[in-house]
Amino acid sequence: MNNLKGFTFGILTSATFGLIPLFTLPLMAKGMQFDSILFYRFLFATLALAGIMAAKKEPFRVEKREIPILVLLGFFYTASAMFLFWGYRFMSAGIATTLHFTYPIFVTLIMLFVFREKTSWITLMATMLAICGVARLSINEGEMRLNTSGVFIVLLSAVGYALYITTVNKSRIQKMTGRKLTFFVFIVSTILFAIKAWTNEGIQPIPDLMSFANLILLAIVPTVVSNITLVLAVHNIGGTLTAVLGAVEPITAVCIGISVFSEPFTPNLAIGILLIIVAVTLIILSKSIQDTLRKIYRKTTHLQALK
Repeated sequence: MNNLKGFTFGILTSATFGLIPLFTLPLMAKGMQFDSILFYRFLFATLALAGIMAAKKEPFRVEKREIPILVLLGFFYTASAMFLFWGYRFMSAGIATTLHFTYPIFVTLIMLFVFREKTSWITLMATMLAICGVARLSINEGEMRLNTSGVFIVLLSAVGYALYITTVNKSRIQKMTGRKLTFFVFIVSTILFAIKAWTNEGIQPIPDLMSFANLILLAIVPTVVSNITLVLAVHNIGGTLTAVLGAVEPITAVCIGISVFSEPFTPNLAIGILLIIVAVTLIILSKSIQDTLRKIYRKTTHLQALK
């Protein structure tokens, strides 16, 4: 039951994360800079979570020993968002998305070498299929001349997100409710993005009512909802499987691009979506596949012994 809940939360996390372009692109078209967009995103998300927690009468109190971990999580999450947007200056958003999606590899490596967590061959295969699928979705022919600095910056974004997932999974903070954990992480992110915005051009005013609506939706759907479900997914199925399920995110982004922004549906998109669906299916059915293969192996071994 926990596995089913975990897979559901993991897919919901990725699907809502993939809605970011739906709300961000109209804001950029209005002339808003990334620093201001990210500041408002986390400010409104923090206020929304505070309202939800107050309505649920959930206590805001945290233990002193939890504060350093929450601050660290805030830094990891902020670094991931900041390096990804910085990487957009060096390469197309599609290639940056592909490089960022290497984070399941970093999650797997951290869990393997730091926490000695065994990883099944099915998970590794699904990870590679998912990355190939995202590459098909994001990279077009002739776009592969990458800037070395840009690659390094976006990989830092992937490492930051991997560190966030593994810290949630393995620290004492794991017992904290998803809402409370996300609330304090967002407070740190809001402060850091406010500082970053003021060191550049300052925080821009919100252009109009439609932009305000987009910022609210950006704060609620791909921020509050996605991060709460991320924590719940990690609690139920662990960091590695949650990371691989992140492959659903680019599918959502592609569907939004086709249906809302009239982007073309190409063979590359079809192949990419198919590879990601296969990868996610492998992850969801990994336990059943392993159990079935063990039974077949035992039966085969038993029959050979009888000969």
